[in-house]
Amino acid sequence: MKYTILLKFGEIALKGANRSYFENTLCRQIRHRVKRFGRFNVFKSQSTIAVEAADPSADLDGAYDICKKTFGVIALVRAYEAEKDMDSITSRVRELAPALIGDARTFKADARRSDKSFPLTSPEISALAGAAVLSACPHVKVDVHEPEVVVRVEIRDEKAYITGAQERGAGGMPVGTNGKALLLLSGGIDSPVAGHMICRRGVKLEVLHFESFPYTSERALEKVKELAQILAEYNGAVCFHTVSVTKIQEALSRSCDEEYFTLLLRRFMMRIAERIARDRDCRAIVTGESVGQVASQTIEALNVTNSVVSMPVFRPCVGLDKEEIIERSRRIGAFETSTLPYEDCCTVFTPRHPKTKPTEEGVAREEAKLDVEALIGEALSSQRQEWIKYE
Repeated sequence: MKYTILLKFGEIALKGANRSYFENTLCRQIRHRVKRFGRFNVFKSQSTIAVEAADPSADLDGAYDICKKTFGVIALVRAYEAEKDMDSITSRVRELAPALIGDARTFKADARRSDKSFPLTSPEISALAGAAVLSACPHVKVDVHEPEVVVRVEIRDEKAYITGAQERGAGGMPVGTNGKALLLLSGGIDSPVAGHMICRRGVKLEVLHFESFPYTSERALEKVKELAQILAEYNGAVCFHTVSVTKIQEALSRSCDEEYFTLLLRRFMMRIAERIARDRDCRAIVTGESVGQVASQTIEALNVTNSVVSMPVFRPCVGLDKEEIIERSRRIGAFETSTLPYEDCCTVFTPRHPKTKPTEEGVAREEAKLDVEALIGEALSSQRQEWIKYE
């Protein structure tokens, strides 16, 4: 059944004089994202964005699903058109009621009348719409306090809409309205969640993955690309950078105390990430670290990791426990991929007893055993780049 998708704003509505910039950005992104599902008209309509199919072959359900994953949309609903007279509206409500009510046992009829020239008031419209629902679905009861479904009639300037259950959107801010950052994406659970969380705040992401071939496999790299593709559904196409740290890890194994391996590797990663970020006009680095989750994520360890870069480092998961991160991973559709049994570089040369309370002096002593700049240069020379698009 043909319908119009109505998208509700979240924080955008509070932006005052800058509101039009955020609305126009979101409209532009919606137009781009729904193109793959056919031809659509996308336009602002009285504090919402409307998405209408421009030809009968357009995939409305596909467009609805991608709009649901678009940051800046706090809620969305399928809206069915009706002529702007009460007889047509009640007839349409009776026709739609079985589908809108579904298995629900209680409902409430509601009306919003932005067109004040319409001859009936909102309470009068609600009463007539509720009666139409009851005539089509005699098994349901009215519950104005906690209904399972709200059937709403909206009388707008240009047309009337009938809607049922409203769904939550992705929320947040339109991607790119708050700059660009570089996400360090491993094959685990945490970093895709961190990427999703920072992207939700309007930050456009590029992705950096560190590989350790031949200690890690090609399948491990493909797994991370699959995670990048999941993020692309929210972020848009992702620029995916790959850098080999094999030589760095081998040098650490030859020259440094084992308990410092992970910490030293993290410092190399941060230095490399900062150079790529600056080259790509990214203004921050994003990681999936959470305080205390592993030995390299104690406050002391995070401090000595941060000390090698001057760029801000965002850790959206820093205060979440593992169960909270897993729940978010499931919600964004990344958990099954993240838990595939393919190793990443952080599982290679793992120390048996890692240093949990390192000092800057101790780390500097270990790094003095290495030619840090030469190893960074060699790693950067291995950099590869490709674009990951959502399918």
